[in-house]
Amino acid sequence: MKILMVCLGNICRSPLAEGVMQHLADKNGLNWTVDSAGTGNWHVGEAPDHRSIRTALNRGVDISKQVCKQFTVNDFDEFDLIMVMDKFNLRDVLAKARNQADRDKVRLLLGNAEVPDPYYDDSKFETVYDMVEQGCRDIIKEFTGIELKK
Repeated sequence: MKILMVCLGNICRSPLAEGVMQHLADKNGLNWTVDSAGTGNWHVGEAPDHRSIRTALNRGVDISKQVCKQFTVNDFDEFDLIMVMDKFNLRDVLAKARNQADRDKVRLLLGNAEVPDPYYDDSKFETVYDMVEQGCRDIIKEFTGIELKK
């Protein structure tokens, strides 16, 4: 399975989601590939936000080597599942969909709930990590039947 995590700038939420999902997949012997992208191009080529890196490291996940990129229409061909963090990301990704098959790959990571952007509030990074981790655990359960313990 190839999964793409998408947020606005690809520096806070989607790098965390990429790191968490890849960590959980590897830890549980799943042959999954996870990547991330942003709907905007402001941070292309940069590392994730230092607060996301720190938050992930505090939980045993290293995302420091990730490089931010922008979502493109070619990602529909590359990935089986495209998980977005909020309804704005959902709208922007679906706007690039070429057909129903593309649209069927896209959904919110947390079902009907959104992962808030922590960029302007340092205190939200830990909460966002917890939300992303639960979303990743739910995806693993949905696609494998494996219920991961905390």
